[in-house]
Amino acid sequence: MQGKSQRLVELDFFRGLVLLVILVDHIGGSMISRVTLHAFALNDAAEVFVFLGGFATATAYVSMSGRRSESAARARFFRRAFEIYRAFLITAALMLATSFVLRPFFGSAPNLATADLDSFLAAPFTVLADVLLLRRQPYLSSVLPMYAFFALAVPLVLPLARSKPWLLLGASIALWAAAAPVAEYLPSADDSLWDFNPAAWQLMFVLGVLACCQPVYQRVSSHRFGWVVSVAALAIVAGMAYYKLLVLPVSFDGDFKRNLAGARIVNFLGIAWLAGDLARYGVVKQFARRLPWVGAVGRDGLMCFVAGAVISLCVDSVLFTLTGGLIDVPLGFAADAVALGLLLAIPHRQRVLDVIGLRPVAPVAKREGEGRVVR
Repeated sequence: MQGKSQRLVELDFFRGLVLLVILVDHIGGSMISRVTLHAFALNDAAEVFVFLGGFATATAYVSMSGRRSESAARARFFRRAFEIYRAFLITAALMLATSFVLRPFFGSAPNLATADLDSFLAAPFTVLADVLLLRRQPYLSSVLPMYAFFALAVPLVLPLARSKPWLLLGASIALWAAAAPVAEYLPSADDSLWDFNPAAWQLMFVLGVLACCQPVYQRVSSHRFGWVVSVAALAIVAGMAYYKLLVLPVSFDGDFKRNLAGARIVNFLGIAWLAGDLARYGVVKQFARRLPWVGAVGRDGLMCFVAGAVISLCVDSVLFTLTGGLIDVPLGFAADAVALGLLLAIPHRQRVLDVIGLRPVAPVAKREGEGRVVR
């Protein structure tokens, strides 16, 4: 990872790319998802998403504290926690509403939030309270509650990352090691566990913060033996890919991802180091300049995440019904094209509305002393 000056080009490109990957990874019959990260690694795009969230958070906090003050930066992230919580409520509502609309036509699709929808129809106020209290997290909304917790922790994490990084890293690793029992005490309805245990995944967020605040990569990579680390990272990635593709007999259980297993962390760190090498030599910047629409998705990350959840659920349900759950290459690629096209349009939604003739009414105002209006 590079310095602050490259954040807008490279960081936003990575964030946008990850959101696009997450989109296709949640479409069961997607063809592109056959070659995304989870296909050859023990981790998937979730680690990248959380790590980049920590990196972007540190960038924003340092920038705001420098331009204004520490208190302004702290206040901003308290507000950010509320914004993420609000996005969770919107996403949860959209998952239920989308499932309600799609179920009569695509009821056999496996990812519709039918259980939560049935509970809501039976006891709407109870389910509403469960969602408000994070006890119930309908499909694809479950990553946002832990992000809200991370935003609340930013005023504590960032000063430590800048002044006492080893203390922060040690405390984060200790919490990760003890995370599994914590999952049992998180609020939940029907004794269901959270898809993402915040006590475990905070380690990935903290690593992103530290990567921004402490120039570890720059120091190591610039050393005359820095290439040894890159070779080791390549060996880790290749070894994990061999294991995933040729050795691994069955899929891991939910705890492997829920509690962020150590193998996932090691695999991610190898990939992240190699990505840092690509950024160092300008490869990522070139891609970002040639594909600016990917960076646009990254800059509008929260909106694109919410929209992507709805898009992936709709496209996945339609595709599953058309193919009977079987692999269909032409339809799979068509589904990818539709889903990616819709998500890529989100950052440019105003322009899209203009093109299709749904331009919002511009505000009008009277000029002083005149009876006509101007736009």
